[in-house]
Formats: sequence, C-alpha cells, structure tokens
Amino acid sequence: MHYWVRASSSDFAGTHPQRRSGHSAVNIGKSKVVVFGGLVDKKFLSDMAVYDIEAKQWFQPECTGSGSDGHVGPSSRAFHVAVAIDCHMFIFGGRLGSQRLGDFWVLDTDIWQWSELTGFGDLPSPRDFAAASAVGNRKIVMYGGWDGKKWLSDVYVLDTISLEWMELSVSGTLPHPRCGHTATMVEKRLLVYGGRGGGGPIMGDLWALKGLIEEENEAPGWTQLKLPGQAPSPRCGHTVTSGGHYLLMFGGHGTGGWLSRYDIYYNDCIILDRVSAQWKRLSIGNEPPPARAYHSMSIIGSRYLLIGGFDGKSTYGDPWWLVPQEDPIASRLTASPPRNIPESKDVTSLNDDFQPQFKESQTEKFPFSELQRRLQISVSESNSRLHIVNELEDKELLELASRLAGENVSTNSLKAIEALREHWRKSESNMVKLKELGPLLRDYQRLIYRQYLERSASAQQPGFGEQVMHQLYHVKNATQLRMDDIPKLLAEYKQLPI
Repeated sequence: MHYWVRASSSDFAGTHPQRRSGHSAVNIGKSKVVVFGGLVDKKFLSDMAVYDIEAKQWFQPECTGSGSDGHVGPSSRAFHVAVAIDCHMFIFGGRLGSQRLGDFWVLDTDIWQWSELTGFGDLPSPRDFAAASAVGNRKIVMYGGWDGKKWLSDVYVLDTISLEWMELSVSGTLPHPRCGHTATMVEKRLLVYGGRGGGGPIMGDLWALKGLIEEENEAPGWTQLKLPGQAPSPRCGHTVTSGGHYLLMFGGHGTGGWLSRYDIYYNDCIILDRVSAQWKRLSIGNEPPPARAYHSMSIIGSRYLLIGGFDGKSTYGDPWWLVPQEDPIASRLTASPPRNIPESKDVTSLNDDFQPQFKESQTEKFPFSELQRRLQISVSESNSRLHIVNELEDKELLELASRLAGENVSTNSLKAIEALREHWRKSESNMVKLKELGPLLRDYQRLIYRQYLERSASAQQPGFGEQVMHQLYHVKNATQLRMDDIPKLLAEYKQLPI
C-alpha cells in the first residue's frame, strides 16, 4: 500500500520550484535532483532548482558558462530532453515559443558550469516532446518527437565522451511516429510507451528496442510487447520512473473519444512489474493529487517526488510525495482527525437540498464523514461537500425520464424515473450517451447515500457484500469522469438497490 502526501515545509528547507509544466527533473546519483526549465502562463522558463537529498534542502546554484548568445546556460525552454550521466546533466532541444530547438548543452553539477556542445556525426533535427534515456554510464539514446511539421520515429545514440551522434538504422516493424511518449532503459532494452502519433491519435502501445548495447552484438530491432494485467489507457505527457523491480507510470492525458471533445487527464499509478512481466495497479490508500500531464516524478530512496504539471486549465506548483505505508511521512494521514468535516454535523445540514424520508433523530447519529469512512473515501476539500438532491428536484434526470417514458413528466414522474433506472440497469457502457452521464452519476450517489442512511437508521451495518468500494461516489460532476470510469460506474450502479 502506498499513500499520497502533499509535501510540507518540514520536508525540506529552501524554496521548492515555482509552478511549471514541460520541465525536466533528473537524479544526479543519490545526492540531488535537478529541475530545469518548463512553461507557466505562456512564459518559458530557464531557471533551475536543485534538491539536496541528504540535506533535505532546495537551492538555486549560481551557474557559470555561456553560449553563443552570451546567456548563461541554455535559453528558456520546455518539452526538452534531459538525461544524467554521472555528475553531468545533458539537455537537448525543446520549444521556445513556436520555435523548436536543436541546441545541445551539458551541466557539470560538481562546479555548476554550463557548456554548449558542438556535436558531430548524424546530428538530430530540432524537436520537442522527444524522449531519451541513459545507456550505461556513457551513452544516451533519444527517440521520436515533433519538429513542428511532422511526428518523428528516428533513433539517435549519443556518445557523451566523443560527442558523436549516430542515427540508428533499425530494420523490421517500426512503431508509429510519435511525441509526448516515454523512453526508459531497462537492462538491455529501451521501453517506449504511448505518445501522440501522426494525425493526432493518442496511443497506448508498448515497444522494446534492442541493439543498444555494443557488447551484445544484436542488430537493432523493435518488438511490440503485449503484456497481461491491467494495462494503462492510451496517454501522452505521462512519466515512467524506475524503482526497484518495477516501473511506475503516473498521469498523462488522453482523448475523451466519444465522451468528450476535450483531452482527459489522469492521476492513476500503474506498475510494469519487471519480474512477472505484467501490468498492475499500485494500491493507493487515499485520494491522489489532481490529475495532470507534463509533470516530473523523481525517485528518492523509496519515495517518489511529484513536481508541477498541467491539467488543461491550471499549472501546478504543489510538490507531492508518494510513499510506502511504513514511511514516516505516511503517518501524517492518521496523526490527526480530519478537519474538513465537523463530526457534529449531520448529513442533512451538509446537503440541504436533499430531503430524506427519515426522522431528524435518525440522521443525527450518522455524520457525513462516517459515510465517507465506511465507503473508504478520504475526507478532503475536494469531496467533502457533495451536493445530493432529491430525484424530484433533479431537472436533468426528470427530463431524461420523461423522454424515455414518452409522457408528461409532471403527471407521473416517479414512474418515469423508475423506467429510466431500469433502462440504465439493462444498458451496456457504450450505450450510455454523454448527456446521460450527469444524471446517472448523481443518481448513483443518491442511491448510495440513501442506502447507507437506511442501514444506519435501522442499526444495520452497511451492505453490498462489504467488498464493494464505491469508487466514484466522491466525483463532483461528470466532466471529471475518465473514459474507463464509465463501465465501472454502470457496473456499480447496477448493484445498488432502488
């Protein structure tokens, strides 16, 4: 079991990086994490923040070393690649405004000196949204990206000693060109997942590239991997972080497909278990941070540090820890009682628009926080005040029910609502229309609310077999639903008593 904990001032001294997305964060050995660049409010950044792991302190080093433009270090940019080799951080490409960059830099983190490098050989074209990884302690492999006109599928290998670039000639089946993907070196293979491809679709495929280790004498070649387990949904702008025997994928965004014209953002944690070679969901004991993409995730011992990201509207600056259950940071979640919902307030006082069919004395003993506890939902600002209304006051529900029943809603509304509920119980998820999602979600929450209230009033324990987690009870509106939430919502709805 892991827990998400928002970082506090006690976790580190100094000022953590300001909000940003499209930045890079690399681990320099086990001593520090270097955050560079990014984008916030249409402004491209060139600043740097360093987290000293041993001292638990953020600082901004005074760097030296200028390029051809006289500016110390690389120009402002986002969506570049950054890879650490020993004490050096290598930077390539990215975007500044509408310009794709193709410059190449290295930072010596022992003396905090930047150097603009002049490579030779097969120089890669300017690009952003590429992905790269270290190969051993000398080489870097970079794949794909977007050059402003087309999606790329080329593979380049850089020797960081000779500064020679080589475009890898790969035969056989090739992945579709893409950008916004991840590329992670795992032993002798480069694993590439997802990204946005030619024409715009977001992909959910996993590929392995061999032939990067000279000693193996393997001809370079791609293999598409189809692993068992709970595979992640297609996405780009996600992160994949190596931790022990597994890789951890977090966040990113995908398209809403038939549900929405807009991108949807994720905050799920998926594991690629290297031992069993399958996908798994990381067990999380509380509510995750807001969904986002183009963030960074760094591993520090057994902890993961999440920085920044973008959700289509907002750029985040809140650092979060993802920690195992036994970590001292996790104890904050249980050290003090939840403050957001006073235990003395009952459900009716928090949901004035819902008029329960029970006496006030029955509801006084059943505070809203107790309902959340029994449903295994964390109590937080985001879910503490759900607005549950009676079905006879839910205008959208009544209109849907009326159209389905083909009769005037004012004459027999309860009968029409019963018919609508029966319709949903017989529907498959691909039959539910976009306009039905809001009323369906509210009715799902309403039925859960009522059932638990009835159980409490009759001194019974909550039902539903006790094993069912009503995972979507806390969702405030249908726009927060992801595409893969719809089958889950409908399946849980069908288990609820009317």
